[in-house]
Amino acid sequence: MKFEYVGYRPIISHHGITFKQGKDDKFVYFPYVYEILNALNHEYTTSKNRYSTSINIENASIDKLYKIVEKYFPNIEKSIEDKLKKYKEHLEEEKEDINSRPNLSDIEKNIFITNLDLMKNYRINRAKNKIFYYFAIATIAEVIKEKRIKELDIPYHNKFWHVLNTLQGVLSSEKISSNIKVLYFDTKLELKFTTSLS
Repeated sequence: MKFEYVGYRPIISHHGITFKQGKDDKFVYFPYVYEILNALNHEYTTSKNRYSTSINIENASIDKLYKIVEKYFPNIEKSIEDKLKKYKEHLEEEKEDINSRPNLSDIEKNIFITNLDLMKNYRINRAKNKIFYYFAIATIAEVIKEKRIKELDIPYHNKFWHVLNTLQGVLSSEKISSNIKVLYFDTKLELKFTTSLS
């Protein structure tokens, strides 16, 4: 399955198309997810349930990430396709909704629907990236549970923070509490992610 960067979330209306800054494509987090998974899949050097590493973003690979996720979710391709099918149905319903809006003229409806059609593939590809991102986060959660990891220390970066924050939500839904702290360690900022696993 192929993934590629799409861009910011589009805001589509009968006035045109704009992009919401700050709502970037989940694709930008894939290298960070990969590096966390890569770190967790190595043997521990200090203690069995703690891992600390310097993460190298340049070596990240989306194909390698997909292969790791596929080990935990063997039907991932079908799952993504099923979710995308539902998303495409949602996009069609969105067009039907616009046609039924009494506050828009026929010209405004036509412009709105044309703008939606122009952005359809863009939105589908963003949705595909988002769906895969959540599978990748669920994979990190599975590795953490499988290896009973209590602590993960990684260099501070706002994208790592975002990934860990999403991971915290996934673990919370499985009744595993976790915490993220930013620490100043040896003249560098570090993220410390801890879990309640024992």
